[in-house]
Amino acid sequence: MHIPAYDNRNEAIVGRDDKQVPLCYFNIVKLEKGDTYTYSVDGYETCVAPATGSVDVSVMEQTFDAVGKRNHIWEGDPEGAYVPVGAEATLTCVSESAEVFIAGAKHDEVYEPFVVRESDVDMVQYGSDDTKTHRKIKHILGQKPPGKVGKLLVSELFTVGQGGWSGFPPHKHDTDNLPEESRHDEVYNFRFNPENGFGAQFMTREEDNSEEVYHIKNSSTIKIEKGYHPCVVAPGYEMYYFTILAGLSQRSLQQNFHPENAYQLETIPGIKDMISKFK
Repeated sequence: MHIPAYDNRNEAIVGRDDKQVPLCYFNIVKLEKGDTYTYSVDGYETCVAPATGSVDVSVMEQTFDAVGKRNHIWEGDPEGAYVPVGAEATLTCVSESAEVFIAGAKHDEVYEPFVVRESDVDMVQYGSDDTKTHRKIKHILGQKPPGKVGKLLVSELFTVGQGGWSGFPPHKHDTDNLPEESRHDEVYNFRFNPENGFGAQFMTREEDNSEEVYHIKNSSTIKIEKGYHPCVVAPGYEMYYFTILAGLSQRSLQQNFHPENAYQLETIPGIKDMISKFK
């Protein structure tokens, strides 16, 4: 499902127990210097991840100062703060302004809060310009976060260069059929450089071979309930998307690649390293 850009007024874009992706939670919070925003999400662990600007994050009698260091997503690396299940967190904007992503996953155990600094972010780059799959990933809550996490994976993904494919070869993760495939609901929020850029999100459902294609623009949100879901950006533009993965029975992601395209796992440089970073 595609949600076009709109002013959400700091209200959840994907709320608790969403019909399509009940394992995920997603909000965008926009603040000016000195503004505060307080939230808690019952039954979900969350990650505060500024897209731009800096916020102090106070949770469970701890304060993480100036989380987020960049003026825009195309420069610098992200930071984040882990907020335990149901905990109340207060964000205070300490820069001139801030746009903050709040990502969540359904979970039932309460862990300790922690901060993710730039040095903690796990980087991976793979693909190539020749194969039109050149991509850079910055894992905020990835394979080895600096604290304990239940079912939540949070990353930033960049399609490097001018146009190309992402989420390729087509893959899915909608069935809890371990060890071959894990059930992970997923949410994307897209950005383009320049902002008038655009792309397409494909969805192909295995059970009936039905297909949908969405025209994605700056700040489009995509909810991925099931099916194979590659995306592509038009020539002349860079594409970014903030990614939330929430597992049903485990945090580690086990992808199932489309059998007609899976041979390209052997032809795309570095893709197996990328896959391992989600485990």
